[in-house]
Amino acid sequence: MKGQKTEFFTKYEKARIIGARALQIFMEAPILVKISKEDFEKLRYNPIEIAKKEFEEGVLPITIKRPLPSKK
Repeated sequence: MKGQKTEFFTKYEKARIIGARALQIFMEAPILVKISKEDFEKLRYNPIEIAKKEFEEGVLPITIKRPLPSKK
């Protein structure tokens, strides 16, 4: 996902990416963006909000593969 625009994804892909990353953060994966203590308190230490912030900054190393229509 690095370098990809966030508006490139459908709402379903965005939900799946953020949900998967929030689960990783909940399971104590390292956070990929620099967040100050005040920002953590503002986000209320919520893994979903942290994952949204990572998604918006485009730092998630997640790739989306879409099936292409077959030629018949």
